[in-house]
Amino acid sequence: MLAAAATNTSLAHASNVLIYSSMAVYMLAFFAHIAEWTFGSRSKVARTANALTAGAGAAKAPAVQVRTKAGGTAVLDKPQVVTRSATGTRDVPDGPGAAGGTVKGDLYGRIAISLTALGFLLAAGGVVSRALSVQRAPWGNMYEFSITFSTVAAGAYLLLLALGKNVRWIGLILVTTVLLDLGVATTWLYTDSAALVPALHSYWLWIHVSTAIICGAVFYIGAAGTVLYLFRDAYENHLAQGRKPGTFRTSIMERLPSASSLDKFSYRINAAVFPLWTFTIIAGAIWANDAWGRYWGWDPKEVWSFITWVAYACYLHARATAGWKGRKAAYLALFAFACWIWNYYGVNILLNGKHSYGGV
Repeated sequence: MLAAAATNTSLAHASNVLIYSSMAVYMLAFFAHIAEWTFGSRSKVARTANALTAGAGAAKAPAVQVRTKAGGTAVLDKPQVVTRSATGTRDVPDGPGAAGGTVKGDLYGRIAISLTALGFLLAAGGVVSRALSVQRAPWGNMYEFSITFSTVAAGAYLLLLALGKNVRWIGLILVTTVLLDLGVATTWLYTDSAALVPALHSYWLWIHVSTAIICGAVFYIGAAGTVLYLFRDAYENHLAQGRKPGTFRTSIMERLPSASSLDKFSYRINAAVFPLWTFTIIAGAIWANDAWGRYWGWDPKEVWSFITWVAYACYLHARATAGWKGRKAAYLALFAFACWIWNYYGVNILLNGKHSYGGV
């Protein structure tokens, strides 16, 4: 067991100041992302959409020659049939990105990313200060879990950018949801920095809960990609039918990767973090045996963690063996992430169990 430490009120106050400061910076990043999408080139994306629309209607079947009664021939065109290819086989290019390829849009995009990085550093400082204020892991209650979760999500996004991945398109959604998460945490979930209850004084708190936070943050990025995939897929279906979408819809959708790219992105993200989620459940079972003398007791948190694992396992299995792609797989992936969200908010707030000791 680890001894409880007295609360350092100065560090606890510094943590609060840093979290609120990060929210202010994230708000500026939100407006910068809005400017990025607003001032991105509309003409460039419109040309792409027009080319796709024209391509959908330009391909005609070969002409057919028929013999007339007078002995001559007449050339008839076969009726045009527009078909919709399965997701992943459409020859649809990725959009030019959130900025649309313009200097002005790209400038606002770079400002948004810089502000997001600054907000991340401030939030990370708030999390570390919270930990130092009581000399323990900074995720002993829902408030601490939430501020750490949003910080890890922003860090994962910035890491993907640093690795050269084209994920700028997710920036606006990420900053928006991070702001919502921090708003909920500071408004309804806030808990004063204090020592942990005895049941949480274990090194497994560092291992089990930290991996749960990392998994949730990465699952969130995969879910965001899945939601955008559904919108982009509907848009491509619209074009495949030869219909011309509105200018506003075109300016947004054509800055995203293709539906196929978004589908692959979400799959790879979920597949990459699934083994870590498996380890999280195993680590929780080991900790449960140390704390309560049993590995599994059908506690609501344990049950919904397993349901989440099964949902993601079904999604990955369907993609790997049954060849599921597209909307069916997307709905299953979103259901799995919804299970994770319920396991965090719903189980913690609405259900009672052995995991309720952390409080709100």
